[in-house]
Amino acid sequence: MAIDKKYIGKQWPTMVYEVGKEKVKEFAKAIKSTNPYFLDDEFAAQSKYKAIVAPPTFAVVFGAKLIEPIFFDNELNLNLAMLVHGEQEFEFYNVVKSGDVLYSDAKIVNIENKEKLDVIAIEIMTKNQEKKDVCKGIYTFVVRK
Repeated sequence: MAIDKKYIGKQWPTMVYEVGKEKVKEFAKAIKSTNPYFLDDEFAAQSKYKAIVAPPTFAVVFGAKLIEPIFFDNELNLNLAMLVHGEQEFEFYNVVKSGDVLYSDAKIVNIENKEKLDVIAIEIMTKNQEKKDVCKGIYTFVVRK
């Protein structure tokens, strides 16, 4: 069954994420970064950011928390056994620092119905505690019929 295009524009409740210094450091180590902005407290404190900075790809940590509620939304009724990750892209606006409180909102921005599959695109927009845009992520998923 095709995903109904009436769900384009559907939104989910805001997700709040507090950026912890240790989480940023763990993530930086996991991606094999040696960047002192991500790992060195003293260096970061002396930088223009005054705190540990998250790598740009840390956006998947706070952004992906909104994907699960979408996957299990009863209205959408996605067939998870047939769903695969297609692609994702990000636009970055402001640096994420340890201590930031991030507010992310998700909405469906596109649904394409094709003969053997559906494509669903989800936009996640994140702002910080100062209401400044941090990043926009577009997550695209393919659901085979």
